[in-house]
Amino acid sequence: MALLIAAATLTGCAQEKQWMKVGQSYTTTEFRRDHAECSKGSRLDDDCMRARGWVDVKPSKGDRAADTPAPPPADWRQRR
Repeated sequence: MALLIAAATLTGCAQEKQWMKVGQSYTTTEFRRDHAECSKGSRLDDDCMRARGWVDVKPSKGDRAADTPAPPPADWRQRR
C-alpha cells in the first residue's frame, strides 16, 4: 500500500516537458513521430530528441509567475 501511495505522489510531481525547434518550422505530425521514435516504453529519451533538433522549453520565472495576477499597486486608490 505504501508503494502505491509513493508511486502516485511521484507521478503527480512529474512535469511534461515542452519541445520546439528553434528557427525551423515543424508540424505536429513531425513532433509526434520523433516523440514516438525517441520513447522507450513510457520514458522519453531527451538526448534522442535533441539529436533530431528539438530543444526543451523551460519557462522562466516570469513566465511561471504570469499565471498569478499581480497585486494592484499600493497607491491604486489615489490614482482613481
